Amino acid sequence: MSSAPVDPLIGQMLDGRYVVRSKIARGGMAMVYLGDDLRLGRNVAIKIMHAHLADDENFTRRFEQEARSAAGLGHPNVVNVFDQGEAHGVPYLVMEYLPGITLRDLLKQQRQLTTEQVAEIAEAVLAGLSAAHESGIVHRDLKPENVLLADDGRIKIGDFGLARAVSANTTTGQALLGTIAYLSPELVTRGIADARSDLYAFGIMLFEMLTGRQPYTGEQPMQIAYQHAHSDVPAPSSIAPEVPEEFDRLVQWTTGRDADARPDSAREALDYLRAVRAGDSLAATAVLPATTSFGTVTPSTAVLSDIDRQQLADQAPTTAAPRAAQPASSAVSHASDLSVKRAKRGRVIAAVVTLLVALAAGGGWWFGQGPGSTIPVPEVAGLDLAAAEQTLKEATLVAEPFECSSLEVEAGLAARTEPKAGTRVDRGSTVRLCQSTGPELLAVPALVGLSVEDAKREIETARFTFGSVIEQQFDGGTKGTVILAVDMKGEGLGETYPEQAVIDLIVSAGSVPQVAGLSVEDATKALTDAGLTVDSSLNSEAHNDEIEQGKVISAVLPEDTLRVGSTVGLSISLGPELVEIPDVKDMPLQEAMDLLASLGFDATTNVPDSLRTFAIASGTNPKAGEKAKKGSTVQVKAKIDL
Repeated sequence: MSSAPVDPLIGQMLDGRYVVRSKIARGGMAMVYLGDDLRLGRNVAIKIMHAHLADDENFTRRFEQEARSAAGLGHPNVVNVFDQGEAHGVPYLVMEYLPGITLRDLLKQQRQLTTEQVAEIAEAVLAGLSAAHESGIVHRDLKPENVLLADDGRIKIGDFGLARAVSANTTTGQALLGTIAYLSPELVTRGIADARSDLYAFGIMLFEMLTGRQPYTGEQPMQIAYQHAHSDVPAPSSIAPEVPEEFDRLVQWTTGRDADARPDSAREALDYLRAVRAGDSLAATAVLPATTSFGTVTPSTAVLSDIDRQQLADQAPTTAAPRAAQPASSAVSHASDLSVKRAKRGRVIAAVVTLLVALAAGGGWWFGQGPGSTIPVPEVAGLDLAAAEQTLKEATLVAEPFECSSLEVEAGLAARTEPKAGTRVDRGSTVRLCQSTGPELLAVPALVGLSVEDAKREIETARFTFGSVIEQQFDGGTKGTVILAVDMKGEGLGETYPEQAVIDLIVSAGSVPQVAGLSVEDATKALTDAGLTVDSSLNSEAHNDEIEQGKVISAVLPEDTLRVGSTVGLSISLGPELVEIPDVKDMPLQEAMDLLASLGFDATTNVPDSLRTFAIASGTNPKAGEKAKKGSTVQVKAKIDL
């Protein structure tokens, strides 16, 4: 079986400038390749949208938004976007190439990071987010997979594919974008995001770096989303006691359920972290708000000057003698009773409303996202089989692997699902998962002897691709018929060949034109008209009894296989070869005749055979010294000496 074809994009030139070299990674929206920028002589990362998403205006718009969002930042902690374009109708981005790993890779290797590692990565992420927020951009998909740790020590945020302007909000009912483990409560409940939503994702990521786990887990994505909306993120030190208090504060400040309790932007959180790293605890706590999402700040976390304390003391109520109790008027009593009744009624209404909301939310969750819902089959094409099975498992689907051929996906990777990606199915359904065996091997049809048009039809009917007529050979057969079908290396085909692979043809050019007896000019024209090149330096001369002097005997063929375009010479006749008749006078008759025969003449005599022993040659006809062509008759005269 032949090896599977490589990715068709590899080796292609984009926009006359970027050469696609190799595949780096696959994402939900695009494939990322390593490429060469020929104009500037540097490596780049080329992000090419999946072809099946190119017709979706939402995906295309979001893809192009990434270029506009990231290109304008120009920050050392944000992956640079250099260029964008379109290849065969599919958008692509040209980005900074950063050899290294992602934060997710580091967490898989190390699980829980050291405080020093956390501080360094967190500062870089907040610096990049700060630049984005100050430029009016919300990332919307911050997670460890999008934090790149370069081999040279640089730390950068990438993948602004979900980025939006800070003022832009999604509307209730739209599908949530982003990874569920890092979604803020307002994105979960209302589908609305701003800069503070990025900080929530940062806080979850910070928690994960400090503890080696995410704060919320669950079998279903919506179980995790529910915890985001209804639970407070615990202090990392409750899981990892060695976590410093300053990091507890930063996690709980950035992950407040109420967005107003979080920092207004990444800059505030960055100032706090830098103060902590500098060892300035007073400056750090001064950055924190008076209250946080986890309650009122204790005195130990609030820094008050003497003036602040004095102002609070001045505002405190002074002690006074109690006044004598006054009898309550009926109006006051009535107002008090009404207040109590309103309070009770308010509590009842609030309880009913809460119950109705809970029922509506529960029903919506059950039928919309919970166990009672249907879900779309995820796209897995191009993933290795284990990753594809895990993707289906995370979508609450059961994978049933089988093998199938594929033209687009190399052997061994996941090619497709049955039902196909995007089809909505019940949770827990079994989805057939195809592992590519590469293109299907098909029987090669008989093509030798067919015309080019007939052979082309046979090739396409057999589900191969017709390439071209790569060669025409003078084989003496019928001109225009197939001599041999070959692969792209020019080698003959076997009994089977991969589906849609290219088949080229070698075709007969007929016979070499007959030029014997023609003038040099006429012979040259005949050979040239047949597609051959006549080179006079290859010409030769030879005697020929049949062809008169100056005429062409034949074409001189320097190659065993003569092709259209080959170079030939001409063999030109010198006419018959003439030999001088020797003088045989006084030679024994038989000896004279043997000499003439050795020179190519037909020697004859009138002397009977029985007397030749006694005969002496006396001359010849034609006479000695004359020339005659080989094979001509020379009569030997003789006398008998008894």
